[in-house]
Amino acid sequence: MPGRIVLGTQFGDEGKGKITDYCAESASMIVRFQGGNNAGHTVKIGEEVYKFHLLPSGVLRPEKLAVIGNGLVVDPIVLLQEVNDLKERGFKVDNLRISDRAQVIMPYHKIIDGLEEQAKGKMAAGTTMRGIGPCYTDKVARWGIRIVDLIDEEVLKAKLTSIVPMKQKIIQAFGGTEHLDAEAIWSEYAGYGRQIRDYVLDASVLINAALKSDEEVLFEGAQGTHLCIDFGIYPFGTSSNCTAGAALTGAGVGPGKIQKVVGVTKAYTSRVGTGPFPTELDDEVGEGMREKGGEFGTTTGRPRRCGWLDLVMVGHSARINALTSLAVTKIDVLGGMDKIKVCTEYEYDGGIIRDFPANMRILSQCKPIYKEFDGWDDKTDEGWTEAAQMGYDLLPEDMKTYLNFMEQELEVPVGIVSVGPARAQTIIKGQF
Repeated sequence: MPGRIVLGTQFGDEGKGKITDYCAESASMIVRFQGGNNAGHTVKIGEEVYKFHLLPSGVLRPEKLAVIGNGLVVDPIVLLQEVNDLKERGFKVDNLRISDRAQVIMPYHKIIDGLEEQAKGKMAAGTTMRGIGPCYTDKVARWGIRIVDLIDEEVLKAKLTSIVPMKQKIIQAFGGTEHLDAEAIWSEYAGYGRQIRDYVLDASVLINAALKSDEEVLFEGAQGTHLCIDFGIYPFGTSSNCTAGAALTGAGVGPGKIQKVVGVTKAYTSRVGTGPFPTELDDEVGEGMREKGGEFGTTTGRPRRCGWLDLVMVGHSARINALTSLAVTKIDVLGGMDKIKVCTEYEYDGGIIRDFPANMRILSQCKPIYKEFDGWDDKTDEGWTEAAQMGYDLLPEDMKTYLNFMEQELEVPVGIVSVGPARAQTIIKGQF
């Protein structure tokens, strides 16, 4: 069976949690490969809603293994809270596995995150202040503490003896007044190591063994392509790679193991944080999308900025991720609108731009060029569930026209259409 990647094509918040959970039905293992608890995934099963920041969405399927890959930065406080919350809701969480090579978010990372964000001024990314960026910085600078260190108390103490004085100087240089106690940090985090020890292993060995045995493995991304440290709206994105290539390095598998890449695309666009957003709607239409779509951050609760679908953005994602199919989400939110717009290219300085620019000054001055579509009737939540059960052919014709246009413009087939957060509100259009 193929390795399949599920990732976001926009600014994150596309509904990857639901799509990952849905695709996980045929997989034996679900692997999250990047990011930290700055991400948020929501899964609805029946009337129960589950919100995750670190745990893979597939953890709700107890017969599947849910793996935290080496590409993540893990806050053990958040991880243990999510595990304990699931146990209180009746899940044993025996199916969780954690890569011994994943990085650990330490208390000084969170302090430095806030100090750096204040110092950046107009370059501030609007981070979640959870220490993600500073932890990735330490990983690359080789100052990092990995999960394998967390469960080796002797190594952990030795590393903290060297690291903490250096971090104290950095905090002071930024004007911070927080005092770091290496012994107290060691005692607290060694305790976390003891609590997660039984979940820890060489995840790459586990994943490759499953693929070798012809089992399907699902690789789950966080955030979205346009928050990627390389291909996103730098510096207004996240600190990790959010693209298909990151699934290989963030899980420890070779490119020959991947055969399918599902790009999750919201039927409009939303984002949390600062940075250019060409199709943003600062009016009642954008506000209507926000309210009807429940566009408030899973992690922070911050209201998301909303706007029309931008196919220049999604086309960029289709190319660099080699998407094999699209999963279009939240198309029900557009129900009831008289007219719906889609950006197909940008106007800049009297010319036309069809490829997403790297220059943020240029992007901030780009004006979207739209194609307009007729809207379709709205339905109640129960109505959309019934529509999903009836299948794609019986969806409103104007909605199908909208979806067909996406396929033609992006040259990527739509495999899944989501008309609500529940598993039952999912329509299969084609291969995914």
